[in-house]
Amino acid sequence: MKIGYARVSTDEQSESAQLDALRAAGCERIYQEKCSGKSKLRPELERLIDALRAGDVVVVQRLDRLGRSLKDLIELLDGFKSEEVQFISLNENIDTTTAVGELAFHMIGSIAQFERRLISERTKAGLEAARARGRKGGRKAKMSATDIKKAKAMLSNPEITKSEIATHFGISRPTLNKWLEIYSS
Repeated sequence: MKIGYARVSTDEQSESAQLDALRAAGCERIYQEKCSGKSKLRPELERLIDALRAGDVVVVQRLDRLGRSLKDLIELLDGFKSEEVQFISLNENIDTTTAVGELAFHMIGSIAQFERRLISERTKAGLEAARARGRKGGRKAKMSATDIKKAKAMLSNPEITKSEIATHFGISRPTLNKWLEIYSS
């Protein structure tokens, strides 16, 4: 069965051109919604995915209707492939029911994988360069050595509880305990 998916981002936009194209492509069922492609919460897309069966074909007018990022598109298309569902994008002429369309899909997947590896390599290089300059990664410490001294002084007063001290420093009680333990060793 050919199943269409149409999406527009705002109420001012009309999905009529998409619906016409999907009907002309022979879609027997069409899921449509109005929400941003950036949103992970797209109920109609979820319903479409839940309804898919092996042998179905998902059709969109343009790739950007299915997802905004290449990563999201690849994840969706990989999911389709694992469920033995084919995919057609009318504007980009991608049709995984044909050898050429499958090749185009694999080329897009290869580019996405290349992009992910480049980002990973750049991130690692940036972290190494920062370490070489003496910078540490991670979050800023919740308490300084001075804060710990003050907290220990406050703890010497039996009328002040750990919870009150934690609140004073804007941290949780378990975080206070962690820092007291770190500085007591």
